Amino acid sequence: MAAGSLSKELFNASLKLMPGGVNSPVRSFLGVDGEPLFMERGKGSKIYDADGREYIDYVMSWGPLIFGHANAEILGKVQKVIERGMSFGACTGFELELAKLVVDSVPSIEMVRFVNSGTEATMSAIRLARAVTDRKKIIKFDGCYHGHVDSLLVQAGSGMATLGLPSSPGVPEELTALTLSLPYNNIEALKKVFESDPRGIAAVIIEPVAGNMGVVAPKENFLSEVRDLCTTHGTILIFDEVMTGFRVAMGGVQEKYSISPDLTCLGKIIGGGMPVGAYGGRKELMEEISPCGPVYQAGTLSGNPVSMAAGIKTLKMLREAETFGKLDYRTQYLTDEMKKRSDKQGLDIAVNRVGSMFTLFFQKGPIFNYEDAKKSNLKQFSKYFHGMLAEGIYIPPSQFEAWFMSLAHSEQDIDKTIKAHEKVIKAL
Repeated sequence: MAAGSLSKELFNASLKLMPGGVNSPVRSFLGVDGEPLFMERGKGSKIYDADGREYIDYVMSWGPLIFGHANAEILGKVQKVIERGMSFGACTGFELELAKLVVDSVPSIEMVRFVNSGTEATMSAIRLARAVTDRKKIIKFDGCYHGHVDSLLVQAGSGMATLGLPSSPGVPEELTALTLSLPYNNIEALKKVFESDPRGIAAVIIEPVAGNMGVVAPKENFLSEVRDLCTTHGTILIFDEVMTGFRVAMGGVQEKYSISPDLTCLGKIIGGGMPVGAYGGRKELMEEISPCGPVYQAGTLSGNPVSMAAGIKTLKMLREAETFGKLDYRTQYLTDEMKKRSDKQGLDIAVNRVGSMFTLFFQKGPIFNYEDAKKSNLKQFSKYFHGMLAEGIYIPPSQFEAWFMSLAHSEQDIDKTIKAHEKVIKAL
């Protein structure tokens, strides 16, 4: 489905003023051989483009909109705060209220620092880990994205543990040489690194449920073994729950799997759709952050009252009974039906789901890591994407992204999605 005339006009104008015409690469639709749609408004489960076309949305601003677009209660809270002023560069009670909600909800967090993005949260957590351990090296996992921090923009080479090579120009090799990238879900690779350098690793950072290679769940005992290795070697374990925090459970993956990291990075849902990030952990670690300790980190708009207010209302609403049960049921029903219809047509599709996050991989599967995910048929996915768009279903314009269910998606939305899926895969 080609972009409508207004979207095309806006895109052509944007190309002259912004790199690629966009402010984040995945929006460009290059992953699906298309041109981006420009969105004008959203309400509930629906999103509307500049040409007025309606879509059932499974991107949901890449996860934050767990109550759907333009939720009346969240908007009402935000509007009241905006009337008082949008930013002060000073402390407000909203920061305290949201901090209490986060600390009460996330098992491992005793103190929290708010920032402005997930990237800022992971960058700050890495700095803190290096400071408290007095070590330089960090470990990440292939296919896990932790923002565009220089030392985390690393691609893995061959072998079980490869010294990081920059995956973007402008990133010094000297920085990424301190980053080891290992296969996700491969505990033996991690053991080998610790055996070779038992006191040299400052931090292990991981998406405990991966969402940036598509949704990939941890194998049984993988996270607990990572935790044990970090404890044994005095290494800080960082869970990047920017995507999964308040999404797969109120307390995130660490609640779902009963694993306690040293530091946790949050974002997305804790801002209710506004820009936000946070990192937190045990009190003795967090008190190393300035002004308590020597590890410097600051931000003019950190704890912005508008973002805090949206987050407060969102987390309070999430505490209502059966929220996550409802999300889980709707998502399981949708993915089960999509899988059944794909199998009936003889089309190889693997469906990975954790809670209300899921991905359809255009291959047989199973998918346990980034190498598995990369075997997907990208041309087939591109055709599927445009087919679903033509049926009024807006999904991530990349094979390697998560879909998100919201509490605004109705039975009718889900049934329409299933019918559209069946029609499109028949054409494939």
